[in-house]
Amino acid sequence: LLGLVSKTNLRNSCGHCESRWFTDGENLDEEVHFAGQNCRLSPRLLVQAPNLEQAILGVKVGEIDGTGDSGCRQTCLAGANVLLNCTASSEYLGRFQELRGNLLARSCSWRCAIAYCSAGSGESSTDSVYAGHRFLVENGTPLVCSNGLAHSQTFQISDVDVDCLDQQRLRDGWRSATHGDFHLVCPPRVPATEDTRLLRRVEQSPFLPGTLAERRKRCAEALSLQVASLTTRLRHTGLRQVVIGLSGGLDSALALIVCHEAFSQNKWPLTGIHVLTMPGFGTGGRTSGNAALLCQSLGLSLETVSIVDSCRLHLQEIGHDGKTGDAAYENSQARERTQILMDKANLCGGLVVGTGDLSELALGWCTYGGDHLSMYAVNGGVPKTAVREIVRWYADQHQDNKQLHDSLTDILDTPVSPELLPADANGDIAQKTEELVGPYELHDFFLYHFLVNHFTVSKILYQAIEAFGKQYRIADIKAWLKRFCSRFFSQQFKRSCLPDGPAVWPISLSPRGGWQMPSDASADEWLKEN
Repeated sequence: LLGLVSKTNLRNSCGHCESRWFTDGENLDEEVHFAGQNCRLSPRLLVQAPNLEQAILGVKVGEIDGTGDSGCRQTCLAGANVLLNCTASSEYLGRFQELRGNLLARSCSWRCAIAYCSAGSGESSTDSVYAGHRFLVENGTPLVCSNGLAHSQTFQISDVDVDCLDQQRLRDGWRSATHGDFHLVCPPRVPATEDTRLLRRVEQSPFLPGTLAERRKRCAEALSLQVASLTTRLRHTGLRQVVIGLSGGLDSALALIVCHEAFSQNKWPLTGIHVLTMPGFGTGGRTSGNAALLCQSLGLSLETVSIVDSCRLHLQEIGHDGKTGDAAYENSQARERTQILMDKANLCGGLVVGTGDLSELALGWCTYGGDHLSMYAVNGGVPKTAVREIVRWYADQHQDNKQLHDSLTDILDTPVSPELLPADANGDIAQKTEELVGPYELHDFFLYHFLVNHFTVSKILYQAIEAFGKQYRIADIKAWLKRFCSRFFSQQFKRSCLPDGPAVWPISLSPRGGWQMPSDASADEWLKEN
């Protein structure tokens, strides 16, 4: 017996007459003798989990709503990151969803987990029904939601990530808990079990979790944010002309969709969207064909400006043989394209819309002074996996436009590539990004837990193995995580001078506040964990 928690905030409405049976125990704080033991009786008890010092449990007797909120919030501020809530609340129509929403909102506001259990079928049914609902929610996420009306006697078990909760509190600026007038009880350690498997599913796509309907809703919202940001920038500058380079790949397709939606919603002439395709040494027929089809399906003109001759001349002038596929060979093409786009924007009085995404910025998978630069980067806050889902959702929303749907579908099926090296002997794409830097679904997983949850590298690896262990070899996951850490640090110099662009998810790599890191920071300490 660790202690006794007294009930406070008595309810005397909506069928409750608690003052008939209870006295408010708010002011109780004393040592009592109970069940043959001496223990403390108080509403302000905290219990430290015996084998996990980070887990601090607080207890609330009675419903978490109304006047009870302040006490629960104080319990969380005192250090509790898991609240145990026992109630004897009666059931009524719509109660389950109301209770679910209430607990989710409280857990998100207090950055905690709430384990809730109410009285069930063993109670009298004279005037009320007692459902025996069981909930376990964490920071606005439902882990267990069980309706007890079925008279089920099963236990509900799940994992709670207290480390993630503590990191969220740090991000929100919570002060270090001092416990105040709360009593911290530290029970003795118990033998640890050997079974360390997670009971909860680890999302492979943390940027777009949930059901298909929830993902589609997020895709629509993300696109709306991108469109709104570009609209605001164009209205501010007074410009009604944009210039965009279209490669026939995913990122430029999404950027073009953003431009088209912004102009369409504001009823601006589509002639203000200047689309250029700039074939180089590695441009294939599939991507160039999709670029043409996409423009045609959106009612846009496409201008072709080959960079082959200009890049050959430039390489010749700097002493390059024009054949060796080194960094100069590749980057000269990216920089030539950026120069053309910038000059075209000056010519028409427009704005160059950037196409690079958040994942590429994290990995530094862009050419410094090339596609790294634009006048407004609409995709800079969208990770690659989300780019893919938004384009897929947009294609599904426009099945009535067969040409648009088919071109976007083929773009989705095309391997991700910068196409800076010549095609292979069969004419297929030879330079495949995910074979060089790693699968984007892994890198986006690493990126989310590194920036959003601030997990250690060892924990990210553990979670990644749980999520992808059946899909990738553990050795490969480790190797790609090492590559992510190395590139994230070494490529900061590119992020230190990024163009403007909107944060779409609750993270940003903008050097103006989203992510402030010196360009010569070292990844050594992080790599030691891997």
